[in-house]
Amino acid sequence: MLIAGLDAHICDYCVMQAQEIVNEEMNARKKGQFNEVELMKPAEIKAYLDQYVIGQEEAKKVLSVAVYNHYKRINKRKTTTHQGKEEVEIDKSNVVIVGETGTGKTLMARTIAKMLHVPFCIADATVLTEAGYVGEDVESILSRLLQAADYNVADAEKGIVFIDEIDKIARKSDNPSITRDVSGEGVQQALLKLLEGSTINVPPQGGRKHPEQKMIQIDTTNILFIAGGAFDGIDKKIANRMQTNLIGYGAKKERESIDQDNLLQYVAPQDLRSYGLIPEIVGRMPVVSYLNPLGEDILKRILTEPRNSLVKQFTALFELDNVKITFEESALDFIVEKSIEFKLGARGLRSIMEAIMTDAMFDIPSSNEVSELVVDWDYAEKKLSKTNLARLKVA
Repeated sequence: MLIAGLDAHICDYCVMQAQEIVNEEMNARKKGQFNEVELMKPAEIKAYLDQYVIGQEEAKKVLSVAVYNHYKRINKRKTTTHQGKEEVEIDKSNVVIVGETGTGKTLMARTIAKMLHVPFCIADATVLTEAGYVGEDVESILSRLLQAADYNVADAEKGIVFIDEIDKIARKSDNPSITRDVSGEGVQQALLKLLEGSTINVPPQGGRKHPEQKMIQIDTTNILFIAGGAFDGIDKKIANRMQTNLIGYGAKKERESIDQDNLLQYVAPQDLRSYGLIPEIVGRMPVVSYLNPLGEDILKRILTEPRNSLVKQFTALFELDNVKITFEESALDFIVEKSIEFKLGARGLRSIMEAIMTDAMFDIPSSNEVSELVVDWDYAEKKLSKTNLARLKVA
């Protein structure tokens, strides 16, 4: 098919190809290119996090400063001192965040990913194994970053990587054994070159490397790595370390000043080392932060305050069926009480809320009579008692 113009004709294939070029250009402009990074102040980054993450002030400050410094490093790789006019190269400060399950580690990473103007990816450390074994190579982390940067190597080299569940690659034992620790120390050794900053050969599509595969070289010198993990049982390591230091007449007073319910706030690099991270990894992640366990007040605020809170989500869901739903304070108290009982953190709130609202979400779309629903303590208790969650007993 030929389309006539003033002096020439164009075929339908050329029209379609031109349309694709225009669409790609428009999409690139919508997404915003990573070439010019908008410098955001730490307070602005934290203010954005506050909209989605309740509490955890210390961790939000640490993350905001780390991301801000990363922006500065990208915008100006080298700065000059006033005295000797020497060129000073700014090193990156990789971060480790320690926190119990359901306290918001991954949520913080996802929230930062929404606001950033640099490539960002979240990688899971649980699937990483040594080369030659079933699983993914360490380089697959950078493959995800490359995909987030639309395969632009220059953009990927100034990105941020969040490594989730880093505690799952901890060394199983200090003693060498006859069995290979294929997802432990070997993976940590392979991570060293990524964290420190070197040129890595990355398979573009991820997966296993093989000799005939085309590789893309990525320099990790300016890639910021943020790691998060639950580190289940690290509180015992912290307690042992702190008690060994308490010797002498002042020991009792010092012991009384320690918050036994939240030992994670005293986490230090040596605790990560005793947990099973090799010293080289700990040294390459100098900033260690923590997430507080969630109490009743924080859990209740999580239900109502964030921009995408559960109460707002369920209210919007029922509005689509022209039903107004109201959650009374007593119902929220009940949900929080059960979440603490099940020890699932903020993640458990949704499980309980879904269990309570299942009957209503099943019946209301088929009924034209219901226009309003009020959820109180009695309603929540009655509905939860019918589900399997009610039979959970946590030790």
